[in-house]
Amino acid sequence: MSASTESAPKRPHVVVVGGGFGGIAAVRKLKRADVDVTLIDRHNYNTFNPLLYQVATASLNPGDITWFLRAIRAKQSNVRFLKGTVTAMDPVAKTLSLDGGLDVKYDRLIIAVGVTANFFGIPGADEFSLPLYRRSQALAVRDRMFANLEDAAINGQDRDLRVVVVGGGATGVETAGAFAEMRNNDMPTTYPELDTKRVHITLVEMLPHVLGPFHPRLRDYARKSLEKRNVDLRLGTAVKEVREDGVLVEHDGKQEFLPAGIVVWASGITAHSTVKAWGVPQGRGGRIETDEHLRVKGLEDVYAIGDVSVSPEEPLPQLAQPAIQGGKHVAKVIKAELAGKSAPKPFKYKDKGTMATIGRSSAVAEIKFLPRLTGFPAWIIWVALHIATLLGNRNRFATLINLTAKYLVWGSHNAIVGETPPVVALKPLTVEARSPRKGVSRSARKTAEAQAAAAAKPPTS
Repeated sequence: MSASTESAPKRPHVVVVGGGFGGIAAVRKLKRADVDVTLIDRHNYNTFNPLLYQVATASLNPGDITWFLRAIRAKQSNVRFLKGTVTAMDPVAKTLSLDGGLDVKYDRLIIAVGVTANFFGIPGADEFSLPLYRRSQALAVRDRMFANLEDAAINGQDRDLRVVVVGGGATGVETAGAFAEMRNNDMPTTYPELDTKRVHITLVEMLPHVLGPFHPRLRDYARKSLEKRNVDLRLGTAVKEVREDGVLVEHDGKQEFLPAGIVVWASGITAHSTVKAWGVPQGRGGRIETDEHLRVKGLEDVYAIGDVSVSPEEPLPQLAQPAIQGGKHVAKVIKAELAGKSAPKPFKYKDKGTMATIGRSSAVAEIKFLPRLTGFPAWIIWVALHIATLLGNRNRFATLINLTAKYLVWGSHNAIVGETPPVVALKPLTVEARSPRKGVSRSARKTAEAQAAAAAKPPTS
């Protein structure tokens, strides 16, 4: 495709790369500014990453946590959307090159591309594990889970089934807890052919505790809540290799191989590899180095916000709130510069707290101006905050309905499933009727058994 060039509009042109928390916050803050805004993302939807594990564990539809980025124009006429991936950046010419041959000129640039999984060079991790940073990855986890269960239901449990979750942060704890509740509460009804005692949920964490950033009391609560759900905790354990059929781990100098059908990677994050080609200064984890106003060091009119940015003097946690606050701050800086006003005060992150859920009525929360919370109060706040933070009322309503069905109506045992490959029987099988059990009275069951025995007798002459 021959390259085409898009000339800069008459008004100052602000380009935002990345439609995540920070990028959306910056775009919305520029709503009334005398600028034209272009939002660029490789997907045409925003993904609410904190709930991706709910898609992976069949509790939410992917559409519940994704929002059409072009819908942002419904309430903001000075923005338009371009789908594409930035392949190169020329800070002198103030031009971005996108895949497909499109060049985009900018007067101000905000980089908010987020991060991706960090495999730390562990052999096989990139090839055989499944991260949870994109919608497609969550669906891959969900579909493989049901494929493995359907296969075991037909061919029998000749071996134990195991899901390994690598990483004891919020994503890892929430994912392991959700898998465990599905096994404990749903599988006895939906997969009666399987012995749930031979279905293992294993959480591997290198540190001696889960939820490292939290207070020790909350860490201890989370650990006990996971153990209550029969999660196999492997703390102080390092992953040495990920294979197609499991994980090699090491604890106290002793190595052990854990056979597993699914390995979910929730252990670390790093900048996308494409950022290296942009010619920006990068620090630890490939994050772009910025100054006190989140301006990229050494580059004029270029800013970086959210997980992909880092201030060496004051590194921020890679959470939604720093990204949102950073996006708003950069928008204020740009508006002040274009209006000829003095810049606002340097960016200062206001920590509103953090939280994580382990399962139904079980969560931990550290929220400013509140005592440290555990259990049901923390869980209610977690549910309310995540629903309120979703983009779009339709997504909020759908998520509320689905989470209510999961957590408040245990008897439904419904799961949001997708396509799985056909199950191939490893040996010829004949399915026979099973004797009635649950929900049938003892006398009725005896009558049914007597009738079945009589029907089986040969006729007498």
